[in-house]
Amino acid sequence: MNIIVCVKRVPLTQEVDLEIDDTGKKIKEDALAYVINDWDNYAIEAAVQFQEALGGEVTAVTIGNEDDEEVLRRALAMGADRAVRIDPGDLALDGYLNARILAKTISELDYDLILTGVQSEDQNTGMVGIMLAEQLGLAHAAVTNGVESDDGAAKVRVELEGGIDEVSRIQLPALLTIQTGINEPRYVSIMGIRKAKKKELKVMSLEDLGFAPEDLTPQTRIEEVFLPPETEGAEMIEGDPGTTAETIIRIMGEKGVTV
Repeated sequence: MNIIVCVKRVPLTQEVDLEIDDTGKKIKEDALAYVINDWDNYAIEAAVQFQEALGGEVTAVTIGNEDDEEVLRRALAMGADRAVRIDPGDLALDGYLNARILAKTISELDYDLILTGVQSEDQNTGMVGIMLAEQLGLAHAAVTNGVESDDGAAKVRVELEGGIDEVSRIQLPALLTIQTGINEPRYVSIMGIRKAKKKELKVMSLEDLGFAPEDLTPQTRIEEVFLPPETEGAEMIEGDPGTTAETIIRIMGEKGVTV
């Protein structure tokens, strides 16, 4: 089974003080560390597990500059066979353009299954995988937390609200967006890193894919990025159960909640 995994390098924003840049439309990223998108890490592991069980090849694909090859090298070290980086140049990307560029790239490749993360940690839109499937005309399932090969199809388990899972059978070729927790991503060993250096990493430009500048107009415009306002914090309610209940009911009434 030939599998393509779409991956992304994202800024590590946990436990740091974020600052808005001078344009007011994005955060300052110069001093931030970068890592592979968490959801994509699980997607790579799922692809490699399929390869180990069924054979075939795994290709990792990303859109980004030379620094973004770091996540491709990681994918190769985990077991992917080859990697492709599409260099966007100075193009401002949104979810629509990411999906369109990936669709054009992947349409030239041989695949049975495409895996993406459910969403990216920097944008959190959750749209690229689904838009990619639509542009390629593929059956798809989102928020997948279980997948098995099933005689030319994929038996997938999808996470629904309220802790309910939906199990369905999707004919291949297909696209799945992978949820965290579907597996345990493997540790990248020194041997894997050494092997990764010998594997193919192809770099393509938008011109190589046949795109003209007028073909790549973002469909999303960011007006403003701002930090959430500071609040007073939590109020600790003390006392016996009766007093505590009365206090909670009073607060709810003051906030406009009817009981």
